[in-house]
Amino acid sequence: VQLQASGGGVVQAGGSLRLSCTASGNPFSIQDMGWYRQAPGKQRELVAVIGRGGLTDYADSVKGRVTISRDDAKNAVYLEMSSLKPEDTAVYHCKIQGQRTMLASLRDYWGQGTQVTVSS
Repeated sequence: VQLQASGGGVVQAGGSLRLSCTASGNPFSIQDMGWYRQAPGKQRELVAVIGRGGLTDYADSVKGRVTISRDDAKNAVYLEMSSLKPEDTAVYHCKIQGQRTMLASLRDYWGQGTQVTVSS
C-alpha cells in the first residue's frame, strides 16, 4: 500500500488550499485516515482525522478553518484548508490505518508529504 499526497503549494495568508491523498495497492480495508504536519524544528502533529464512519477530530489550532473528508470508493482522503496563516507552514503528511490483505494486521501507512507554505 502506497500513499500519494498532492495539493501543497505557496499561498498568501488568508488563502486556501485543498490537499489530496490516495492509497494505491488496493488495500483490503482502511479504517482511520488522517493528516499530520511537521514544521521545521518541530515535532509532527495531528491536524485532522476521520474515521470509517465519518467521525472527525481536529487540532484546536485548525478548528473552523479545516475540513477533512474521505472517499472510500477512491481510497482517498482530502483536507480543505482556508484562512491559512503563516504558522500553518509545514510539510503535510497523510496517514491511513489499514490492512493490505484480509489476513494482514492492521497497521499505519504514511505518505511522503506535501509542502504547504503560507506567506505573510
